[in-house]
Amino acid sequence: MAQLELLNEQGQVASKVDAPDDLFGRDYNEALIHQVVVAYQANARQGTRAQKDRETVKHTTKKPWRQKGTGRARAGMSSSPLWRGGGRIFPNSPDENFTHKVNKKQYRAGLAAIFSQLAREGRLSVIDSITLEAPKTKLLAAKLKALNFDHVLVIADEIDENLFLAARNLPNVLIVEPRYADPLSLVFYKKVLVTKGAIDKLQELFA
Repeated sequence: MAQLELLNEQGQVASKVDAPDDLFGRDYNEALIHQVVVAYQANARQGTRAQKDRETVKHTTKKPWRQKGTGRARAGMSSSPLWRGGGRIFPNSPDENFTHKVNKKQYRAGLAAIFSQLAREGRLSVIDSITLEAPKTKLLAAKLKALNFDHVLVIADEIDENLFLAARNLPNVLIVEPRYADPLSLVFYKKVLVTKGAIDKLQELFA
């Protein structure tokens, strides 16, 4: 069993917590992690950009100059892709598909590899629970400061309204439930804080 640091309210290591090896004890697989992160970003893209080809660009179809005798290159119309302001040869279209296919087994293995590497690097810690008495941002900020976290992803087994509202205005803090843990956030944030109750749910989802 892997061992994770259990923090107390002051951010000190109180004890060690047993964690499943299939989620926190995997080997580092850089290629798989890269594939999972790139696929996650690509699947979030929307085909909203559009460009015009030589048929749709607004230009006259008149021949710019006669075919022979001018000393210049032959030209048929100014909408040519070779001309400034002409149509694109292979234009981007709004129905462009950016999706990458990743199998469920690959995705789970990729997230398990990320969790394992975070644990090895000391970037992942465990806390019993995280709750607030009121939906105040300063309360959550003070709690995270006491734990020595300023750029953190918090994975909580339950997020009540107080916690949700308090976290909205903190720019470098993201609080999610286990099912919404994504590879990009896990890689992006400097530290990851997991509640004790979320470990079993993470194992169900990604191990």
